[in-house]
Amino acid sequence: MARPDDYRFANLERHVGHDFGVSAPIRLPQARIDQFAEATGDHQWIHVDVARARAQSPFGGPVAHGFLTLALVASAMDELGIVPDDATAAFNYGVEKVRFLAPVLAGSQIRVRCVLQAVEARGEARMLLRITGKVEIENSEKPALIGEFLALVQG
Repeated sequence: MARPDDYRFANLERHVGHDFGVSAPIRLPQARIDQFAEATGDHQWIHVDVARARAQSPFGGPVAHGFLTLALVASAMDELGIVPDDATAAFNYGVEKVRFLAPVLAGSQIRVRCVLQAVEARGEARMLLRITGKVEIENSEKPALIGEFLALVQG
């Protein structure tokens, strides 16, 4: 599914329910997980100690941080064209109802699926978009996470 040709700020409400499809694949190698750990200070062994994670983790190896997986949704939404081209600005406004459902093993590939769930007027020339985002894991029926992502868009 792609962004509709008539997807504009002035008619966002018309597109509620539209499935924007899935992002390009995003690989999560151990090096990226380690970089996230360094940037955030979250060095929990289940993410960064490969030998220990292989020996002791219930997942059989190291897993990506849930918040790393969550952070990747923003760039995927941009790739999928959630913000109309004629918007003058767009801001991450928040995340609601996030659930981490399955671990993402180091080296796995994920994709993000987005559906526009609601559009709410927020003052003059501003709309709040509610987007359901699901992070799908390659070769897994269970998604890594599901959440409601909010974007404040200005026309």
